[in-house]
Amino acid sequence: MQKKVTNSLQIIEGEVLQALPTPQIRLATIEDCRREMARVYRDARTLRIDSQDASRFVYMLTQIAKMHEINDLVKRLEALENKQDD
Repeated sequence: MQKKVTNSLQIIEGEVLQALPTPQIRLATIEDCRREMARVYRDARTLRIDSQDASRFVYMLTQIAKMHEINDLVKRLEALENKQDD
């Protein structure tokens, strides 16, 4: 059967599926990542999400937080090197 798209509703083989909005999660700082990890933890504790999915999400958030930390360290090192050159 052919797909038809109408105003965020998709009709596939006679079933109507509601398109879910993509959540806008702020992950611009280590604190943002920590806050999201806490949210994932609470969702897993209250069984809103599967613990295996929560583990994967927290791993990804940890990697993002590490990148922020590395970026901060690189900036600080560059500032020290520039100060030393003066």
